[in-house]
Order: sequence, then C-alpha cells, then structure tokens
Amino acid sequence: MEEIHDRGAVAVDLEECKGCGLCVEACPPRVLRLSAELNRHGYHPAEYLGAGCTACGICYYVCPEPGAITVLRRLAA
Repeated sequence: MEEIHDRGAVAVDLEECKGCGLCVEACPPRVLRLSAELNRHGYHPAEYLGAGCTACGICYYVCPEPGAITVLRRLAA
C-alpha cells in the first residue's frame, strides 16, 4: 500500500465562513466537510478533516467569502 504524504493543509476561519459548502463540493481529495457545530452567526462552517490535502487551492478560489479559507503548502523535507 502506498503511503500518502500531505502536500498541504487548509485553515478555515470559522467566524468568516458562511457555510455555503462550495469548498466542500469542489475539493478533489474530499478533505473538507461542513461542521455539525454552529459559529456565532448561526452557520455550519467548513472544517478540514486533518489529512489528505493536496494544496491545490481550489477551495480558496471557489470561496465567495474573502479571508475564510487559507491553503497552507508544506515544504519538501
């Protein structure tokens, strides 16, 4: 079995996210989901599952809320 190395990670500002789900639908490796918890605005924000991110940035580009998603790229060791 091939070992998977994360090329990145996603940071979601839970208070900026409006829970539209566009990032969840657009994510090729399917590492985002809508949280079961509500933020202070009453939305279910997106959350990163913690592993499997390819750092493609598609979630960042489809997000209509500026500053809600940051894609972090890991440096090669």
